[in-house]
Amino acid sequence: MSRSSLGASALATLIATVVCANTASAEDLAAIEAAAKTEGMLTTIALPHDWCGYGGVIESFKKKYPDIKVNELNPDAGSADELEAIRANKDNKGPQAPDVIDVGFSFGPAAKKEGLLQPYKVSTWDSIPENVKDPEGYFYGDYYGVLSFVINKDLVKTAPEDWADLLKPEYANSVALAGDPRASNQAILGVYAAGLSAGATGAEAIGQAGLDYFAKMNKAGNFVPTIGKAGTIAQGATPIVIMWDYNGLSARETLKGNPPVDVVVPKTGVVAGVYVQGISAHAPHPNAAKLWMEHLYSDEGQLGWLNGYCHPIRFNSLAAENKIPKDLLDALPPAAAYEKASFPTVEDQDASKAVVTAKWDAVVGANVK
Repeated sequence: MSRSSLGASALATLIATVVCANTASAEDLAAIEAAAKTEGMLTTIALPHDWCGYGGVIESFKKKYPDIKVNELNPDAGSADELEAIRANKDNKGPQAPDVIDVGFSFGPAAKKEGLLQPYKVSTWDSIPENVKDPEGYFYGDYYGVLSFVINKDLVKTAPEDWADLLKPEYANSVALAGDPRASNQAILGVYAAGLSAGATGAEAIGQAGLDYFAKMNKAGNFVPTIGKAGTIAQGATPIVIMWDYNGLSARETLKGNPPVDVVVPKTGVVAGVYVQGISAHAPHPNAAKLWMEHLYSDEGQLGWLNGYCHPIRFNSLAAENKIPKDLLDALPPAAAYEKASFPTVEDQDASKAVVTAKWDAVVGANVK
């Protein structure tokens, strides 16, 4: 069905018939694509181009659907900011209202509970593991990685090997998180990982132990209250940044040896994080949002995450079908680095997040920005 052949009444009927949560069929996809082209825009939020290969993923979507403009909002926003953007724009159909979100695993159930998401099951739904998707289709995992230390080798001569090392005097004024731990899922899990490394058990206790760890780091003068990224690593403002392995590997590639960058997965407290996708319940362009999800969960979209050094959520399915190029596998850290990885449950993440976000200011006292 061409864009020009779709009348107003037909469009209304079409949109009404493609909003169901059942797994999309080929007929559904054709209808969704036609409606999405009529909408003509997709509004995303919090998608830095150097995060998990998003730059390439967005470009491949544009190439596939040139009739749909991609409107990108606030690439440096955290997961909490994404949910706030939906709340703030629920009655606004303008360009500041996001259609889709990409948030940390624990933010998915919270967004569903609050009524911020609408259900939709992509056509590859069955190959997404059950434990990382909402059974009704409100949110679903898309990729994961592990937290690592990303290091400017020009400034840090001896790379830290574990969390305890970061408290040493030699790392004075050197260590940063890649987000604000009061809002960023990546930073919150960084605190969680530190607590796990300290030997704490139970989500709330792990969160508290992580806060105590960062309080020690801040008191020692090692913590830098600046959101770390490739630019701050290169400038020397944050010589060591705690961030996802895929972001660190992407930064290393982007900086091209100027300065040389090392990416170290710690020996203990190895925490894996799953990020989930969802469609706003108030999306101005709901069919473009569905088409975007279909793109992300297609073989092409999933391999796009591997290009960005991420493990796609359909990794096992793609590997079983021999669809993963060897060069993409070889670019990832050795499999041994992931052997001790812990995948916190949504419940654990919720419990630790509540502790970290509520107590960071009182316990650590560093205003990260």
